[in-house]
Amino acid sequence: MNTDKNTVIGFVLLAGLFFTYFWYTNKQQGELETYKKHYTDSIAMVKTAEAKAAALKTPIQIDSTSNTSLAAVVADSVMEQFTELENEVIKVKFSNKGGQVAQVTLKKYSNSNKQLVQLGDSSSLNYPVNIGNNQTAQINQVIFPVLTILPATEGAQKLEYAWTTPSGKTIRHQFTLYANKYSIDWNVQLDGADQLLTNGQVNILWDVHSYQQERTTVYERQMSNVCFSEGNEFDYISSNTNKTFEKPIQWVGLIQQFFSTTLISKEGFTSGKVDWQRKVDSSNGLATMQAQIQTKVTGAAVNIPLSLFYGPNDYKILGAQAKEMDKIVNLGRDLYSFVRPINKYIIMPVFDFFAGFVVNYGWVVLLLTIFIRLVTSPLTYSSYLSSAKMKVLKPELDEIKKKMGDDQQGFAMEQMKLFREAGVNPLGGCIPALLQIPIFFALYSFFNSNISLRGQSFLWSKDLSSYDVIATLPFSVPLGFGSHISLFTITAVITTIIISVYNMAMTPTQDNPALKYMPYIFPIMLLFIFNSLPSALTWYYTVSNIVTLILQLIIQKFIINHDKILADIDVKRKTPKKKSNWQSKYEQMVDAQKKVQTLKDKTKK
Repeated sequence: MNTDKNTVIGFVLLAGLFFTYFWYTNKQQGELETYKKHYTDSIAMVKTAEAKAAALKTPIQIDSTSNTSLAAVVADSVMEQFTELENEVIKVKFSNKGGQVAQVTLKKYSNSNKQLVQLGDSSSLNYPVNIGNNQTAQINQVIFPVLTILPATEGAQKLEYAWTTPSGKTIRHQFTLYANKYSIDWNVQLDGADQLLTNGQVNILWDVHSYQQERTTVYERQMSNVCFSEGNEFDYISSNTNKTFEKPIQWVGLIQQFFSTTLISKEGFTSGKVDWQRKVDSSNGLATMQAQIQTKVTGAAVNIPLSLFYGPNDYKILGAQAKEMDKIVNLGRDLYSFVRPINKYIIMPVFDFFAGFVVNYGWVVLLLTIFIRLVTSPLTYSSYLSSAKMKVLKPELDEIKKKMGDDQQGFAMEQMKLFREAGVNPLGGCIPALLQIPIFFALYSFFNSNISLRGQSFLWSKDLSSYDVIATLPFSVPLGFGSHISLFTITAVITTIIISVYNMAMTPTQDNPALKYMPYIFPIMLLFIFNSLPSALTWYYTVSNIVTLILQLIIQKFIINHDKILADIDVKRKTPKKKSNWQSKYEQMVDAQKKVQTLKDKTKK
């Protein structure tokens, strides 16, 4: 990271991409201001209703280890009742109102309040059915009167809700919960579907709500989006608030930073649309989604196989649910999709390898950093070698500058000629800065979406998936800094300044006034960018800077031989050189500009 003219170009490109990325990801927040609504009262009403209902009845709880005999429970025709099933990873609360999942508790994950993560709250699944006499019933308002608890077989727990309409047609909702699974199989069985449905079409309305699980709602809302598979291809919406599907849909889900709620069709939905929005009030709500999806059926007796996933955004777990669901984990999308292969085939396997024998994830990040720096060290060496060559040529460059005076174009031509004769690549110094671009964005995506870092403490950081805090300010600093101070951000900035100042001292020429401020401008930019980013990323940057400084000292003090470099330059100067087409055209352009300037000077006289 040499602070010559070419490195400045690298810095400008790097900074430009930084701000473009963060502008793009934060732009959606401004666009959603127009959708601001007051949800607090409605949420309170729902919670109050649930509390009253819970006070009137006790859930029927089925232990995952029991082998319950076939039993049918006739529910109260008015009261809502709950039944619970659980396995090793989740506890599922079912309701006879609508015969559906009412809430899911993740037994291995806690939220920011140290309580177990709950998903599915205030959400509902609905579809209309014809019940005779030109009347229609909404299934989420129906109290299913019969609950059948089936025997557990091979770790699979099953229950069935049944309701017979006034016209004598039966609707069954059958649920299966397997051992160690975050998904719940849901089979909708319609006896008399030709009369229950209009035009043989099931019109499902899925209303989903997500709530805060992490430290702040602001960042978690920003990370929320809707993901889906349309035509067996993954896609998502983030800044847009609606999507009309043009191809069959395999699954659709409301995604939080580390958790998701997803509806999967094993046979595919035929059509549909999604409306969603992030919340912008002061509640703990993150987002809401209304998915209107349809599926066609034929015949009188119909089975519609569905699945509901309530669980972590774990790459392997999601990949086992349905095709393309592993892409819910954001390893690089849109403009930054080029970093996904880096994460998938390099960063993730190496990280998992180190995590296989190192307990603390902070040290895993350190080992990952050392690995990346060693792999990229040949390019680092090339950069420092280019810098050493420039330093050897400094006396000659000073002579050329003195000879040319204010003729900048003439100086540029002579400088290029000197570099060509000496075999020096003037762009070699900015390679490490440019190399940091894909690596930084790959790691930004990886650390933001890697649930294994969630809740992992290291040194003073309590959670490597979020920013560390050593001090809280009584006010909020704009430009993304926030109301806290991150120590890992400070260490990253300080080590960046040390490297920049060191390279400044090693730079052969410092005629450009802007170069005097570069060691400080870029770190200040990083201070605002990094302060609210995951501490795993700022810890990586700190270690990366330290390793870079050590490598630089070793290469420049013990590997690069300046006398040998000078001898090589002398040999290359004696070797005949052939101008490239670009060099020839550039020199012709400069000559033409000089002639025009000469004519202008004569005209003025």
